[in-house]
Amino acid sequence: MKALRLNIEGRWGHFRKAETNNNPLSHDFITKTALVGLIGAVNGVEREPMKAFFPKLCDGLLYGVQLRHEVKKQSWGFTFRKASDVFQQSPRYMEILSQPAYSVLVACRDDVDAETGDMFERFCHSIRHDRAQFTPVLGTHNCPADLLFDTEGEVADEGSGSFETEGFISKAHKLDLKNSTSSRFGFEKIPTYQNDDFWNLPERYETVVYPNAGSMLKSEGQFFTFNTASQSSQWFLL
Repeated sequence: MKALRLNIEGRWGHFRKAETNNNPLSHDFITKTALVGLIGAVNGVEREPMKAFFPKLCDGLLYGVQLRHEVKKQSWGFTFRKASDVFQQSPRYMEILSQPAYSVLVACRDDVDAETGDMFERFCHSIRHDRAQFTPVLGTHNCPADLLFDTEGEVADEGSGSFETEGFISKAHKLDLKNSTSSRFGFEKIPTYQNDDFWNLPERYETVVYPNAGSMLKSEGQFFTFNTASQSSQWFLL
């Protein structure tokens, strides 16, 4: 599978947890559905046409995330005013990620349709040449993102056994605590599929475990190998 590794970072980020509407909380890192939306922005696809691409890209692409900064969150308060009465105020709070930075691997399955393959190739071309049609954001329009090309390569077919990774693993993996270098672990339940009505299907959420930034998890289970001209690394991809 063709694959691209890029760095995604910004000053602020917010990847809303769908079950927290009134005072939204944020996922700890960019989700697969948020990445698909970011791909649409880079490629210049408007909101309505993008609806049809979400199911295709969620199924046709695989992704993994490595933290480059520790997860830090702040609670920000915003005051919303009704247009009919400027004196009516409604304070709301939302959770904001501070200085989020990730290394993200995106791979395109070999059996995708032509439209999905073209979307992936256009995205890779734009990242290589530092271009974006629309402003990429970290979950919300108040949080612009910087996208930096890292490298390209191939992802080998899924294997199974003992492996080491700086990215997340699933709850189905057997974690080797003794030989992992991480002193802290994070747990997240993230959406991996959005339908053509921008709805995250509950049955397509995945629970993952991730290490602190720069640390390695040793685990046993299914994994992928990302090969470039100069190195190879092991990832679990969703």
